[in-house]
Amino acid sequence: MRGETWWGHRVNTMALMSRDKPTGANGAPGRPNDTPRYQAFLSYSHHDSAHADWLHKAIERFAVPKGLVGRVTATGAVPRSLSPIFRDRHELAASSDLGQTIRVALKQSRFLIVLCSPAAAASRWVNEEILAFKKLHGERCVLAAIVEGEPWASELPGREAEECFPPALREKIDRKGQSTGKRAEPIAADLREAGDGREAGKLKLIAGMLGLGLDDLVRREQQRRQKRLTYLAAASLAGMTLTSGLAVFAFDKRDEARDQRREAEGLVGFMLGDLRDELEPIGRLDALNKVAVRALAYYERQDRKKLTDDQLAQRSKAYTLLGHIFTARGDTNGALARYREATRSTGELIERTPTDPQRLFDHAQNVFWLGELARQRGRMDQAEAAYRDYERLAVRMVTSDPANPKWRMEELYAKENIGIVLYYQRRFAEAAREIGEAVPIMESLVSKNPGNAEYQAELSTVLAWLADARRDEGRLDLAIAAREKEIASLRQGLHSARADVQLKQQLIFSQQALAILLADIGQTERAIDHLRDAIEGAEALIAIEPQNATWKGSAAGAHLELAQMLLSLRRTTEAEKQADAGCSLAITLRNRDSENATWRIFLTNCHMARSRLALATGDLPRSELLAQQSLKSARRERSADPVRDRYRIASAYRLTGEIKLRMGDRRAAVQAWSTGLAQLPARVTERPREMNERAGLLRSLGNDLDARPLMIRLNEVGYKRTF
Repeated sequence: MRGETWWGHRVNTMALMSRDKPTGANGAPGRPNDTPRYQAFLSYSHHDSAHADWLHKAIERFAVPKGLVGRVTATGAVPRSLSPIFRDRHELAASSDLGQTIRVALKQSRFLIVLCSPAAAASRWVNEEILAFKKLHGERCVLAAIVEGEPWASELPGREAEECFPPALREKIDRKGQSTGKRAEPIAADLREAGDGREAGKLKLIAGMLGLGLDDLVRREQQRRQKRLTYLAAASLAGMTLTSGLAVFAFDKRDEARDQRREAEGLVGFMLGDLRDELEPIGRLDALNKVAVRALAYYERQDRKKLTDDQLAQRSKAYTLLGHIFTARGDTNGALARYREATRSTGELIERTPTDPQRLFDHAQNVFWLGELARQRGRMDQAEAAYRDYERLAVRMVTSDPANPKWRMEELYAKENIGIVLYYQRRFAEAAREIGEAVPIMESLVSKNPGNAEYQAELSTVLAWLADARRDEGRLDLAIAAREKEIASLRQGLHSARADVQLKQQLIFSQQALAILLADIGQTERAIDHLRDAIEGAEALIAIEPQNATWKGSAAGAHLELAQMLLSLRRTTEAEKQADAGCSLAITLRNRDSENATWRIFLTNCHMARSRLALATGDLPRSELLAQQSLKSARRERSADPVRDRYRIASAYRLTGEIKLRMGDRRAAVQAWSTGLAQLPARVTERPREMNERAGLLRSLGNDLDARPLMIRLNEVGYKRTF
């Protein structure tokens, strides 16, 4: 489900520690050889001493798995331990030259770990240590750990005091220790409870120091703990065999263990079945995560090859559930890893029983999510390949049991996804026909099963894609009709006894998309009403689960669209409030996951909205600066539709030209508009918004002759948007 705008940026993090104290201007030379003395240098503010105490001990006490020691990774050979860690409180007590000792320690440390908080961000000396380390070792070995505040809050008006990244952490530094003016992307772990938490954050830091994947390290930790328990159990068993009387006891315990295993697997089945069904509709990601992790922990202690079919299926369900959770939280990398692992399990099950339709179904769900994540990341070739695999699996299901409506639904879903691929290939009319064939089937299923939330949600999805395809082939009337039908259907579904959050979520997206269509045909006031409803609905869902990135994304998109519409009506003060709200969410989302193509677009929209606001209020220097930021952001975008990306770049140039003209520099304005026009493909698209963008650039350049046919076509389809 999509509106016209979308999403965001993820921060990476790791750690540094040091007191607030001056560092000497001149560093002493290091030891004669280049072998690092310290595994890391910890830098922190006095305010964060308690966090420093814990992290220092936790890293030094970490037992590096023996199987990893000596392995060569991107950070060098894996050491036997992560000790010693340089920490000024312990290391500098006997030093008479504080600055010299710190510089020597920085030179002799493999990594810099920064504890990030507003206090650290305000500390001159923490900043100086980062500068010195980057000058010596570059950017790659700087890690950060968030303990308080928010990353990149300095970019949010009114929230600058919440910034937790010191300035030197936020920007790239050259070998001379000078700022390059380029934004850095620090590797970061979020030690806050609302983030990764202390234990997971610690493992992220350690994985970064060892040059290992987090999953690999977590798996090794689990194996180490299991091995220790095994040794204890073996020792106990050896002791028990000293007496023959304990033999009977051992047999009894074996039977008891078998019974406990059956009971445990029954509990796991309940957790991944009935309990999940109870938790998922209300959107409790925290509870769902605990369910999946507990279930997975049980099966990860066993050899996958020795698992029965049912056990392997349960293991796959746990990974699939974790994939859903990571997707909802906006971590596409984490989700992808979980879905791939789930797919390995279901693929193995199909090898064992190739004609079992349920096994085919389970595998198809994981294959679908691999395709869906590829689509979200703008990798349409991978998405198409996965969707076509999904279609082949659906056909095999129907062949195995033609009378089963569930398998028929899978075939319908597959056709819908192929239609989505056609849409992203800009074959809009074909996509509309492919997707349109599914609408009457879904309407029939919903009418026969009015309380079925899954059918209701799928009808909404089909109508949404149909609306987008109709819109982009220039059939705005049919697009609006499809969206209105979708909203009516969703509202009817929400009256059912057990309406879940998925329907509420889709209603938010649909209202936003309808608002954009209404604004396109000049009905701006009606559009504003729908956007306000969308924002209200999104805020209600965010209150249920504050970590849900999908809901935050819907709110961000609605706020930014509303800001543009209010500005077109000259309601500047209210437009500014909406832009600030949308930008705040946009930056949070982009910091969370920079791989999500739709989230990256939000930052461009944020800068453009603020630039137009500054232009409307006469603040031309600020407007120009924000326009340049929007242009820079637009150039970085890589969505599923590269043509649309080029139009966003052109839009930023068009805005730049308007600002230059207002500043009295007609020559610079013409240059900006000409550059914007050069971004566009030679072939004129049928998308009304893109035709309007091209026509606007042509008219700005005085080329009314080429603009006229576009204006005639826009008038024919009823397109009236002027902003």
